[in-house]
Amino acid sequence: MKKILILHTGGTIAMSQDESGGVSTTQTNPLMDLPSGTLDAAELVVEDILNVPSPHITPEHMLLIKQRIEHALTEGFQAVVITHGTDTLEETAYFLDITIGDKLPIVLTGAMRSSNEIGADGLYNYQSAIKVALADEAIGKGTLVVMNDEIHTARFVTKTHTTNVATFRTPTFGPIGLIAKGGVRFYQELIRHDSLPVDQVDGLIPIIKAYAGMGDTLELFTHTKIDGIVIEALGAGNLPPKTVPSIDKLIEKNIPIVLVSRCFNGVTSGVYDYEGGGRQLQRKGVMFCDGINSQKARLKLLVALNASLGGHELYDFITQS
Repeated sequence: MKKILILHTGGTIAMSQDESGGVSTTQTNPLMDLPSGTLDAAELVVEDILNVPSPHITPEHMLLIKQRIEHALTEGFQAVVITHGTDTLEETAYFLDITIGDKLPIVLTGAMRSSNEIGADGLYNYQSAIKVALADEAIGKGTLVVMNDEIHTARFVTKTHTTNVATFRTPTFGPIGLIAKGGVRFYQELIRHDSLPVDQVDGLIPIIKAYAGMGDTLELFTHTKIDGIVIEALGAGNLPPKTVPSIDKLIEKNIPIVLVSRCFNGVTSGVYDYEGGGRQLQRKGVMFCDGINSQKARLKLLVALNASLGGHELYDFITQS
């Protein structure tokens, strides 16, 4: 019998709808009394570690969850299931993936409909997440996100729809597994797992999105105390030419600049050699972060800086897929 730690953190999966149609957190988390269904063969230890809406989640909360999981490793737990609000679920999942790695299966899930709405998906997703955590095939696959009968890696999954129950998708690559009537089935896996141990999450790292005619918006940050910056660039990794002078100033001040694409699919690549083109930016020292979105790139840089990475170590960690 596997020993599974269940950590509830709040979110829609733990909320209720009132008579006016408003959805909010109640004093008691309804998940604490949910049945485990056909999963009674597992030893489930349930803890209400947080009970907050996911927009309230901070890196400090993520660090708290990480520390609880690390303690769980010493207590003989073989897997962890976390229920979480969907707005920032992918960020918490990614943070755990790059700070804990594949030491044990960690499965996050949530809901798009509150516990007392018609068609509530919370209990089903909760049970599916436990099934995945129990599967031997989940061992070594790092942190996973389970929603709507699909299994996604924390590294690449993202929320794609504001309300649809099929909101979580993995652009370009797709899910790595499915939950079917016959059980849990895996079809793909990541080829590498890299993680860094951290015990703090200090640092100010803003995210800027490039757009046509943005001018020298980055100039604002050359006069601000920041620890790094993430830019959602155009296409495969290009910026309007008026941003280049500020890019140079930031690099001169040793401010790490991480670049991702604002496109939903594809990876960044330094191809174009015009002013503001990706090849030019790479030569200047801008780090291209492949395959992940800006919110995850921000966490990746935050973790790297708190692990005291610099120089080639920082560059290799940020740019590796």
